[in-house]
Amino acid sequence: MPISELLEYFNKANYTWIGLGILLGILSHMSRAYRWKFMINPMGYKLHFPNSFMAVMAAYLINYTIPRAGEISRASIIANYEGIPFEKGFGTIVAERIADLVMMLLIIAIALFMEFEYIYQFFEKRFDPYKILLGIFGLIVLFGVFAVFIKRSNSKIALKIRSFVTGLIEGVFSIFKMKQKWAFVLHTLFIWGMYVLMFYVTTFAIDEISGISVAAILVGFISGSFSIAATNGGVGSYPVAIFLAFSIFGIAEDAGMAFGWIMWTAQTSMVIILGGLSLLFLPIYNKSKEKNA
Repeated sequence: MPISELLEYFNKANYTWIGLGILLGILSHMSRAYRWKFMINPMGYKLHFPNSFMAVMAAYLINYTIPRAGEISRASIIANYEGIPFEKGFGTIVAERIADLVMMLLIIAIALFMEFEYIYQFFEKRFDPYKILLGIFGLIVLFGVFAVFIKRSNSKIALKIRSFVTGLIEGVFSIFKMKQKWAFVLHTLFIWGMYVLMFYVTTFAIDEISGISVAAILVGFISGSFSIAATNGGVGSYPVAIFLAFSIFGIAEDAGMAFGWIMWTAQTSMVIILGGLSLLFLPIYNKSKEKNA
């Protein structure tokens, strides 16, 4: 897409809707930070909300360097500032991601129910399901062989891995020890509701795609989410993923691509600003906390 055409879309965009989308995104991140406390507290540790929120935003920013590195940094931040063992903190993040995966599968199921024929035909033309299943089976076999080796070996590396996995499992199963399970569920629903709503309201920023179907919204949201998870915050891939998803519903290439760039730019700008400020204020906040303790 020519830069001149893309800039024209940016100039014509309604920034009120873009701003509302950013606000909804911030609310979802705040809810995620607060939800994390429900998993940390049952293990006997206290997680302060400012540290939790800044760790979440810093993690999103760090994911733009190496995919999924943010999760490691997030556990490291609370280990450093809250004294929560890294493996236990990381375990809660894994548990959190499992809950998020359930929500994503639910959204996929709703999208498939609404537009199964369109979506099936689109993916059937582009992907070989047998190769995907074969790859998954191969990964399961490799994981099984590695797990057996670690379980039976008495080497120092194997013992360290076993110790790490034990803490990781405790963190994962913290989701079952929560006293506020329903609060956790409600926060999870709120987080993903805000994600979808953020995507939806931003479509009104471009006249050409304003008022598109709910099915197109859900498929576009799913496609964009996968591109972010698989790359460095969706750099370069997010607009293409949105265009491909919208093309299933006959939305013009330029409009779909432009929306992808506008959506990605708005959310990335928010992450860069809040993530950068979080990295800056984490040591300042915790120094003042120590003085007041």
